[in-house]
Amino acid sequence: MAKKLLNEVDLYIKQFPENVQLQLTNLRKIIIQTAPNAIELISYKMPAYKLFECLVYFAAYKNHIGFYPTAGGIKAFEKEFDNYKYSKGAVQFPINEPLPEDLIARMVKYRIIAATAKQENKKNKNQ
Repeated sequence: MAKKLLNEVDLYIKQFPENVQLQLTNLRKIIIQTAPNAIELISYKMPAYKLFECLVYFAAYKNHIGFYPTAGGIKAFEKEFDNYKYSKGAVQFPINEPLPEDLIARMVKYRIIAATAKQENKKNKNQ
C-alpha cells in the first residue's frame, strides 16, 4: 500500500495534542465539504482556503480555535456569537466544546458568495 504524503495542513494539525487534532480535523472537513473547489494552503502560518481570494483561515491556541472568515464574515454573523469571544476578523471556539458545525458551514458559504461576487464584479469591469 502506498504511503500517504502529509501536506502542510496535515503537518500543522499533527503538532497539537490529540483532542485538538480532532477538533482541527473536524473543522477542516467542514470547510472542505462546504468549499470543495477551494485550494488548501498555509497562509500567515495558518491553514487557509482560497477561492479567488482567501475565504477562511483557522489556528489552534491553548484554549480555543481561532476561525478567521475575514471582517465581512464576522460582521454578517456576529449576532450568532453570543457564546463566543470575537473581534473584527475572528471568532474563538473553545477547545473543550463541540464546534458549531452549522454556523461554520454557513460562514464558509457566505465567504464563497462574497468572493465569487467580487470576482464577477472584477471580470465585468475588465470587459
